[in-house]
Amino acid sequence: MSDLFLKGKTALVTGSAQGIGLAIATRLAQAGANIVLHGLASPEQISEAKATVMAAGATDVMFSDADVSQPVAIEAMMKQVLAWKGGLEILVNNAGIQHTASVVDMPAAKWEAIIAINLSSAFHTMQAALPGMIEKGFGRIINIASVHGLVASAQKGPYVAAKFGLVGLSKVAALEVAAVGSRESGGVTVNCIAPGWTETALIAPQILARAAKYGGDMKLGEQDLLKEKQPSLRTSAPSEIGEVAAMLCQTWAHNINGITLPVDGAWTSQ
Repeated sequence: MSDLFLKGKTALVTGSAQGIGLAIATRLAQAGANIVLHGLASPEQISEAKATVMAAGATDVMFSDADVSQPVAIEAMMKQVLAWKGGLEILVNNAGIQHTASVVDMPAAKWEAIIAINLSSAFHTMQAALPGMIEKGFGRIINIASVHGLVASAQKGPYVAAKFGLVGLSKVAALEVAAVGSRESGGVTVNCIAPGWTETALIAPQILARAAKYGGDMKLGEQDLLKEKQPSLRTSAPSEIGEVAAMLCQTWAHNINGITLPVDGAWTSQ
């Protein structure tokens, strides 16, 4: 993988103030891309995220705090992003929220919010980004799905529905752009990454709760959580998801299109 294979290209990563999104943005920055960070974050978090991607090698960085549950806000963000460096070559839809409850008990407002942020926002960003990618003959859309875009879990109705929908939307878009560009230009591709348990702040409370069964031993708590779903009994590091995203951005990946790539320790092999 050439070191600066994204030099001169611009990448927008939604939900990138921390966690998987920031790890992906950092890896793309290492490849020389201009980076658009996005999320709801404090001024300190924004400064830290910007510093992280600049230190990694980003040519330039901007930050958007657009509310991606609102189509009007997405439209404004995309206009700003597309004008910033003269276009957008890479779009990573990572923004997402979660709420657990049974279908019977799920608040309707939570359903609407999860579908809006985890699924509808990707439609709106893709619709804005694809015309420029098609014109250039190169573009990469990477939608961060989840193992829950491939298999279900109880208590996660709207999240699973959104992630299954994201996988389906990505397949449709991949079919529509499959013949764009060439091997030399790199074509336009639309793919999903489906992480399993990943080492982020979101799972820390669950590990802590499990650790209480083992006298506070966090390692045993983690394995107790993972053994229910993830046979490897290991979480993925966010940086590992970043490496997968960077691989999909390579020019030679022009024929990796319409896939959903699990990074899940064999979870979805069961």
